[in-house]
Amino acid sequence: MRWEEIRQRYPDQWLLVEAIKAYSEAGKRIVEQLSIVSEFPDSVTAMQDYAQLHREAPERELYVLHTSRETLDITERTWLGIRSNSQLPRKGNA
Repeated sequence: MRWEEIRQRYPDQWLLVEAIKAYSEAGKRIVEQLSIVSEFPDSVTAMQDYAQLHREAPERELYVLHTSRETLDITERTWLGIRSNSQLPRKGNA
């Protein structure tokens, strides 16, 4: 579904959605097709479900959104990651 359709079908709702068709452009995520995963009464419950699903399937492109948003403005984040201690150079071995 497109965001405009979702907003009409689910007015004033918190949703957990999955991007089905999306691409990146100028540091933004352009989402053309979405699938509704779940509806929620509040953002806290939505984020809890998001966190659990993300742990189970981190490859899925999931978003928590409220349908009061007229447009989707999703900025991409660059994750640098954290190296574990075993990957850091040891003193004297640099």
